[in-house]
Amino acid sequence: MLKKLIVASLLSYLFGLLIGIFWLSHHPSTRPSPAPLFSDIPNIKERKAAFFGYFLPMIDRENNKLLKQRSRLASIAKKLETSPNLTGREQRDLDKLAKVFGLAETEPRSAQVNELLLRVDVIPPALVLAQAANESAWGQSRFAREGNNYFGQWCYKKGCGLLPSKRNANANHEVRKFNSPAASVAAYFRNINTHRAYAGLRALRAQLRAQGEIASGHALAAGLRSYSERGEEYITELRKMIKINKLE
Repeated sequence: MLKKLIVASLLSYLFGLLIGIFWLSHHPSTRPSPAPLFSDIPNIKERKAAFFGYFLPMIDRENNKLLKQRSRLASIAKKLETSPNLTGREQRDLDKLAKVFGLAETEPRSAQVNELLLRVDVIPPALVLAQAANESAWGQSRFAREGNNYFGQWCYKKGCGLLPSKRNANANHEVRKFNSPAASVAAYFRNINTHRAYAGLRALRAQLRAQGEIASGHALAAGLRSYSERGEEYITELRKMIKINKLE
C-alpha cells in the first residue's frame, strides 16, 4: 500500500512538473530581464530606444496597479457620499490603502479618503522616463549600474546604499541600493505619491483631473522643484527632455 502511495505521489509530481514546463513554454515570464549595459550601446539613438523600451513596461505595471487601487477607492468614496457604513471588506481595503500610501490610522475616515484620492493616481510615463534618464545618465551612472538606482533616491541608515563620492563632510545620506531596476521604479512611484515634498504635484494632478484636462509630464514637472537642488533649472531640463525625445 505504501509503495503504491509513493508511486502515485511521484507520478502526480511528474505530471505537475510537465504541466508547469508546458505553461512556462507558452507563457513567457513577465519579470523584467536584467538592465542592459546601456554604456555598451555607442549609438545614442539606439541607447535611448533601449532605455525607454526597457523601463516603459515597468512604468505601465505600476500605473495599472494604481488604476485598480483608485477604482476600488473611488467606489468606496462614492458609497460614503450617501452612507457612513462600509462593509468589513470595504473598511479593510480602505485601511490597507491608507497604510500603503502612508496615512495615519487615527485620521478621520473622510480625511483619509480625500487624501488618498490625491495620492492613489497615475504618474505620466513621460515624466518617469525623463527623470530616470536624467538621474541615471541614461542608465550609465555608477548608482544605476551598482545599485539599480535610476532616480537618485537617498536613504539614511548606514549601509543602506552606496556612498556618494562628493558627499559633504556633515552629510549622512547614502544613495539607496535596490535589488532590481523594477524595485527602483516602484520606490520612485511611492516617493512621488506619498512624500510631503511632492504634495504640490499631487494637488496639481487632482486639479487637472477635476478640470478634465490631461495631467501631462510637462505639466506635472512643475511639482518637482524639491526633487533637485537645481530647482527651476531641473524642471526646465525635464521638460526639454520630454520634448526632444517626444515622450508625449
